[in-house]
Amino acid sequence: MKSQKISLRIAYSMIKDAEEKGLITPGKTILVEVTSGNTGIGLASVASAWGYKLIIVMPHTYSLERRIILKAFGAELHLTDAAKGFEGVIQKAQEIMDKTPNTYFLRQFENPANPKVYGVEPADSAVLSGGNPGKHKIQGIGAGFVPAVLDISILDEVFTVTNDEAFEMTKLLCLKEGLLAGISSGAATVAAIKAAKRPENVGKLFVVCLSFLLSLEGPTNSTVIFPSFGERYLSTELFDSVREEVENMRVQ
Repeated sequence: MKSQKISLRIAYSMIKDAEEKGLITPGKTILVEVTSGNTGIGLASVASAWGYKLIIVMPHTYSLERRIILKAFGAELHLTDAAKGFEGVIQKAQEIMDKTPNTYFLRQFENPANPKVYGVEPADSAVLSGGNPGKHKIQGIGAGFVPAVLDISILDEVFTVTNDEAFEMTKLLCLKEGLLAGISSGAATVAAIKAAKRPENVGKLFVVCLSFLLSLEGPTNSTVIFPSFGERYLSTELFDSVREEVENMRVQ
């Protein structure tokens, strides 16, 4: 199923690790997590299959599709004011746990069972590159802080991607490659292309790129891992023009 992707593997690892340590019990423990949506969806999928109730807290600005998928999996969803940032969702999660017995906070940003991820962040919130947190439109990345699970000392490089770059690439993935990807997937592809086009990477097996976008001086083998799917963004600015066209269609 489509929820079986990176976020599902993260969710599986975190829940399985907690079970093996005797920290949680199906049918008894209530799992709690804060998320921008993708990891939460993975957790909701695993939780529903393994007999856990799940409470998700996320900023209100993330797409309607994410909310619907979370609810479809049976998760209890709480929205916070996005202006309050990461501190706002953490505070809300803590309030819920204080009032709810038998809860367990998964803490994806601090959980060692969550694999390390590096490399791509919004240009408007480039905290990994030493910049300041800020507002951006690349849902799923760029939380505006450095997660405790991320060891910055082993980062070789961080690529910054603008909103426009991510949106344009996401549209091209759909039109040219038949891949209905999410905005963060577009951002990942932009970063992969920037790296693969460097002269020193010609002829190397590299992270990856899609053939229709490469204009390299030599062959480069590449692979991109897409963190999200496009159907979670149909109500966002990404699909504005298509949505307006479809809504205005008339019977002929």
